[in-house]
Amino acid sequence: MLALAEIFYSVQGEGAWVGTPAVFVRLAGCNLNCRFCDTDYSVKAFLTAEQIVARVRELGGECPMVILTGGEPLAQRESSDLITALRADGRRVHIESNGSVPVELPPDVWLTVSPKERLHPAMAARANEVKLIVDGRVPEEWLGHFEARSVPTFLQPEGNKRSNIALAVEAAKRDPRRFRLSLQTHKFIGVR
Repeated sequence: MLALAEIFYSVQGEGAWVGTPAVFVRLAGCNLNCRFCDTDYSVKAFLTAEQIVARVRELGGECPMVILTGGEPLAQRESSDLITALRADGRRVHIESNGSVPVELPPDVWLTVSPKERLHPAMAARANEVKLIVDGRVPEEWLGHFEARSVPTFLQPEGNKRSNIALAVEAAKRDPRRFRLSLQTHKFIGVR
Protein backbone atom coordinates (compact mmCIF):
# COMPACT_ATOMS: atom_id res chain seq x y z
CA MET A 1 0.00 0.00 0.00
CA LEU A 2 1.12 3.50 -0.81
CA ALA A 3 0.29 6.57 1.27
CA LEU A 4 -1.34 9.01 -1.11
CA ALA A 5 -2.00 12.74 -0.83
CA GLU A 6 -3.79 13.28 -4.16
CA ILE A 7 -4.07 12.44 -7.85
CA PHE A 8 -5.06 15.05 -10.43
CA TYR A 9 -4.82 15.75 -14.16
CA SER A 10 -3.24 19.03 -15.26
CA VAL A 11 -0.22 20.36 -17.14
CA GLN A 12 3.40 20.39 -16.01
CA GLY A 13 4.11 23.92 -14.85
CA GLU A 14 7.86 23.68 -14.25
CA GLY A 15 11.13 22.66 -15.87
CA ALA A 16 11.90 21.11 -19.24
CA TRP A 17 8.41 19.65 -19.78
CA VAL A 18 6.43 22.82 -18.96
CA GLY A 19 3.04 22.88 -20.71
CA THR A 20 2.85 19.10 -21.18
CA PRO A 21 -0.39 17.44 -20.00
CA ALA A 22 0.27 15.02 -17.14
CA VAL A 23 -1.43 13.09 -14.39
CA PHE A 24 0.14 14.01 -11.06
CA VAL A 25 0.37 11.37 -8.36
CA ARG A 26 1.34 13.10 -5.12
CA LEU A 27 2.57 10.53 -2.64
CA ALA A 28 2.27 11.48 1.02
CA GLY A 29 5.13 12.23 3.35
CA CYS A 30 8.59 13.65 3.09
CA ASN A 31 11.92 12.93 4.71
CA LEU A 32 12.87 16.64 4.84
CA ASN A 33 11.29 19.67 6.49
CA CYS A 34 11.85 22.63 4.16
CA ARG A 35 10.61 25.91 5.59
CA PHE A 36 9.39 27.16 2.20
CA CYS A 37 7.47 24.03 1.18
CA ASP A 38 4.12 25.03 -0.34
CA THR A 39 2.68 21.53 -0.70
CA ASP A 40 0.12 19.60 1.33
CA TYR A 41 1.52 16.09 1.19
CA SER A 42 -0.42 14.74 4.15
CA VAL A 43 -1.96 11.25 3.90
CA LYS A 44 -5.47 11.25 2.40
CA ALA A 45 -5.69 7.57 1.39
CA PHE A 46 -3.84 4.27 1.20
CA LEU A 47 -3.97 2.61 -2.23
CA THR A 48 -2.22 -0.24 -4.01
CA ALA A 49 -0.16 0.43 -7.12
CA GLU A 50 -2.94 -1.14 -9.20
CA GLN A 51 -5.57 1.14 -7.65
CA ILE A 52 -3.42 4.18 -8.42
CA VAL A 53 -2.97 3.06 -12.05
CA ALA A 54 -6.76 2.64 -12.35
CA ARG A 55 -7.26 6.18 -10.99
CA VAL A 56 -4.63 7.53 -13.43
CA ARG A 57 -6.58 5.91 -16.30
CA GLU A 58 -9.86 7.31 -15.00
CA LEU A 59 -8.57 10.88 -14.69
CA GLY A 60 -6.08 11.10 -17.55
CA GLY A 61 -7.36 8.60 -20.09
CA GLU A 62 -4.60 8.00 -22.60
CA CYS A 63 -2.35 10.79 -21.30
CA PRO A 64 1.09 9.19 -21.47
CA MET A 65 2.86 11.30 -18.83
CA VAL A 66 2.52 10.56 -15.10
CA ILE A 67 4.47 12.63 -12.61
CA LEU A 68 5.23 11.14 -9.20
CA THR A 69 5.73 13.91 -6.71
CA GLY A 70 5.34 14.62 -3.04
CA GLY A 71 6.76 15.44 -0.47
CA GLU A 72 9.36 12.87 -1.43
CA PRO A 73 7.82 10.11 -3.59
CA LEU A 74 10.86 7.84 -3.38
CA ALA A 75 10.73 7.71 0.44
CA GLN A 76 8.02 5.04 0.19
CA ARG A 77 9.50 1.61 -0.50
CA GLU A 78 6.47 0.67 -2.63
CA SER A 79 7.14 3.54 -5.07
CA SER A 80 9.22 1.12 -7.17
CA ASP A 81 6.14 -1.12 -7.54
CA LEU A 82 4.11 1.89 -8.66
CA ILE A 83 6.74 2.86 -11.24
CA THR A 84 6.69 -0.70 -12.61
CA ALA A 85 2.88 -0.75 -12.76
CA LEU A 86 2.67 2.63 -14.52
CA ARG A 87 5.29 1.64 -17.09
CA ALA A 88 3.44 -1.66 -17.70
CA ASP A 89 0.32 0.44 -18.37
CA GLY A 90 2.23 2.32 -21.11
CA ARG A 91 2.85 5.47 -19.09
CA ARG A 92 5.97 7.63 -19.27
CA VAL A 93 6.99 8.13 -15.64
CA HIS A 94 8.54 11.36 -14.38
CA ILE A 95 9.67 11.77 -10.79
CA GLU A 96 10.16 14.99 -8.85
CA SER A 97 12.54 14.21 -5.99
CA ASN A 98 14.72 16.01 -3.48
CA GLY A 99 17.44 13.48 -4.39
CA SER A 100 18.12 12.32 -0.86
CA VAL A 101 16.76 8.75 -1.17
CA PRO A 102 18.84 6.46 -3.41
CA VAL A 103 16.61 4.36 -5.66
CA GLU A 104 17.61 2.56 -8.84
CA LEU A 105 15.34 3.73 -11.66
CA PRO A 106 14.75 2.37 -15.17
CA PRO A 107 16.57 4.40 -17.84
CA ASP A 108 13.31 5.68 -19.40
CA VAL A 109 12.13 7.30 -16.15
CA TRP A 110 12.69 11.08 -16.12
CA LEU A 111 14.18 12.29 -12.84
CA THR A 112 13.99 15.89 -11.69
CA VAL A 113 16.18 16.48 -8.65
CA SER A 114 15.60 19.51 -6.47
CA PRO A 115 18.19 19.28 -3.67
CA LYS A 116 17.40 20.85 -0.32
CA GLU A 117 19.07 19.71 2.93
CA ARG A 118 21.07 16.78 1.56
CA LEU A 119 21.69 14.97 -1.72
CA HIS A 120 22.67 11.37 -2.43
CA PRO A 121 25.47 11.14 -5.05
CA ALA A 122 23.68 8.34 -6.95
CA MET A 123 20.60 10.50 -7.43
CA ALA A 124 22.69 13.48 -8.54
CA ALA A 125 24.39 11.21 -11.10
CA ARG A 126 21.01 9.92 -12.34
CA ALA A 127 19.23 13.32 -12.64
CA ASN A 128 17.79 14.34 -16.00
CA GLU A 129 17.27 17.90 -14.81
CA VAL A 130 18.00 19.95 -11.71
CA LYS A 131 15.66 22.44 -10.09
CA LEU A 132 17.23 24.87 -7.61
CA ILE A 133 14.82 26.82 -5.44
CA VAL A 134 15.79 30.49 -5.26
CA ASP A 135 14.71 31.85 -1.88
CA GLY A 136 16.66 34.99 -1.02
CA ARG A 137 19.71 33.52 -2.77
CA VAL A 138 20.72 31.09 -5.52
CA PRO A 139 21.81 27.83 -3.83
CA GLU A 140 24.91 27.33 -5.95
CA GLU A 141 26.47 24.98 -3.38
CA TRP A 142 24.62 22.11 -5.10
CA LEU A 143 26.13 22.70 -8.54
CA GLY A 144 29.31 20.69 -7.93
CA HIS A 145 27.19 17.54 -7.65
CA PHE A 146 26.03 17.90 -11.25
CA GLU A 147 29.07 19.33 -13.05
CA ALA A 148 30.40 15.96 -14.29
CA ARG A 149 27.77 15.99 -17.02
CA SER A 150 25.60 18.51 -18.77
CA VAL A 151 22.27 18.52 -16.93
CA PRO A 152 19.74 21.31 -17.53
CA THR A 153 19.66 23.40 -14.36
CA PHE A 154 16.53 25.42 -13.68
CA LEU A 155 16.32 28.27 -11.20
CA GLN A 156 12.85 28.36 -9.69
CA PRO A 157 11.92 31.43 -7.64
CA GLU A 158 10.21 30.36 -4.42
CA GLY A 159 6.60 31.45 -4.43
CA ASN A 160 7.08 33.37 -7.69
CA LYS A 161 8.05 36.30 -5.44
CA ARG A 162 9.42 39.33 -7.31
CA SER A 163 12.64 39.47 -5.29
CA ASN A 164 13.32 35.77 -5.95
CA ILE A 165 12.47 36.18 -9.63
CA ALA A 166 14.96 39.07 -9.88
CA LEU A 167 17.70 36.95 -8.27
CA ALA A 168 16.99 34.01 -10.60
CA VAL A 169 16.91 36.17 -13.73
CA GLU A 170 20.18 37.88 -12.79
CA ALA A 171 21.90 34.53 -12.14
CA ALA A 172 20.62 33.11 -15.44
CA LYS A 173 21.86 36.17 -17.34
CA ARG A 174 25.22 35.99 -15.56
CA ASP A 175 25.70 32.28 -16.40
CA PRO A 176 23.50 31.48 -19.42
CA ARG A 177 25.31 28.22 -20.24
CA ARG A 178 24.46 26.80 -16.83
CA PHE A 179 21.07 28.22 -15.77
CA ARG A 180 17.54 28.44 -17.13
CA LEU A 181 14.60 30.18 -15.48
CA SER A 182 11.60 28.08 -14.42
CA LEU A 183 8.58 29.93 -13.12
CA GLN A 184 5.66 28.03 -11.62
CA THR A 185 3.57 28.55 -14.74
CA HIS A 186 0.60 26.60 -13.40
CA LYS A 187 0.22 29.18 -10.61
CA PHE A 188 0.28 32.07 -13.08
CA ILE A 189 -2.49 30.54 -15.19
CA GLY A 190 -4.51 29.38 -12.20
CA VAL A 191 -4.44 25.59 -12.55
CA ARG A 192 -3.22 22.90 -10.19
